[in-house]
Amino acid sequence: MENAALKVVKNIDLKKCESFCVICTKGNNGGDGFAVARHLYNLNKKVHVFLVGKESGMSEDCSVNYNILKNLKINLDIVDSEESLVKLKKCIKESDVTIDALFGTGISRNILGIQDSVITLINEYGSYIISVDIPSGLNGDTGNVMGNCVRANKTITFQLYKMGFLKYGSDKFTGEVIVEDIGIPSLAVEKFSGSEFIMDQDFIKGKLKIRDKYSHKGDYGRVLIIAGSKGFTGAAYICTQGAVRSGAGLVTLGCYKDIQPILSEKLVEGMTIDLEENFKLEKTIEKSDAIAIGPGMGANDSTLNLVKKVITTFKKTVVIDADGINVLSRNLNILKQKKCDVILTPHLGEMARITGLGIEYISENRIKVAKDFAKEYNIIVLLKGYNTVITDGNSVAINSTGNSAMASGGMGDCLTGIIASFSAQKQGPFEAASIAAFIHGYVGEELSKDMYSVNASHVLHQLPFSIKKLTE
Repeated sequence: MENAALKVVKNIDLKKCESFCVICTKGNNGGDGFAVARHLYNLNKKVHVFLVGKESGMSEDCSVNYNILKNLKINLDIVDSEESLVKLKKCIKESDVTIDALFGTGISRNILGIQDSVITLINEYGSYIISVDIPSGLNGDTGNVMGNCVRANKTITFQLYKMGFLKYGSDKFTGEVIVEDIGIPSLAVEKFSGSEFIMDQDFIKGKLKIRDKYSHKGDYGRVLIIAGSKGFTGAAYICTQGAVRSGAGLVTLGCYKDIQPILSEKLVEGMTIDLEENFKLEKTIEKSDAIAIGPGMGANDSTLNLVKKVITTFKKTVVIDADGINVLSRNLNILKQKKCDVILTPHLGEMARITGLGIEYISENRIKVAKDFAKEYNIIVLLKGYNTVITDGNSVAINSTGNSAMASGGMGDCLTGIIASFSAQKQGPFEAASIAAFIHGYVGEELSKDMYSVNASHVLHQLPFSIKKLTE
């Protein structure tokens, strides 16, 4: 509790904040709150502590910290009636910061009665709310609201990012999330974290390879992009440029003859081939280190035949996106015939089509749905959206980068090209998908600091600069 309390205090702007309303219950989370109150009091801050419920039945550590507060003569009140709620309301309204230390990660029932009333007061009258470990009322495993939930401005969570924080909309309750190490033994952490992890810059930096000064273009892989159709040349262009701008050595676009002249003129650093020249296509496939297929191709038999041809003959990594996924939805057995590593990159709608599940269900169970599908077909699934999920059916990487400024056409095509690029640069399929997702979102975040909306062309321009920055 002492370590936890110190980490909470560390994340408070003590120069601006003088008065604190600390709200606790009798469990371990409440004990953390009592310890936070003591440290703030010792820093000469104005502190008022409220215990919601009765004193009896406290955990041992919680009781120790509670009794210390009593001996220090800190303002301490018990909230167990409508009358006491009036006093609490006044304190919340008058305090610079409200500290929420009511419930921790173990909550499994809906919040009712006076505890429900307390959370409502915090949300209605708190000028700035900090939750200890987790917003009270949020289920740490599922992200479901257990009847009522604190809407924090900041959550100081301990040791691990909670899986419940990954649910769509959970950020409305957590606010900014800061993960703090409080010295829990690594064996205990591994027991709870398993093979699921949140990617950060340190993870990515450890995966990106520094370019050897004696290397040449052949060392950075050959990528084949199969994309585009009449009216959808942009998808082919963006996907190809995604591979070019993220460092692939040689990039070739395979497209239909009627759009080849347009794209040949635009792609000054990429080559093009006609998809109907079978001999040339087969030779290009044979020489490639990674292939991306699907963007802008149309959900038709020609696309299906090309997808089938690629994944049943090629022996390295294939990234399937957009219409490549759409045609597979009616022919999933093709995935069982693959000779290559497959990375599937659906958004929620595409995931619904290939699984037959509802979008709402997938949104509520993103990790489970992605893992189950990846395991069944022995592929990598990159399920796009807020906190993108990347999984091979066992390990799960969660991407924390990206924001709504990137909500525009072409972003998925760009990501597909980046994944293919890193696959060709000798990254494993899980690593390539993870690295690409992080970098793609990171670039968008950096650009959005100065831009209202970020388009795929902006990301393409910035890619090599941001990748360089991440390697330093």
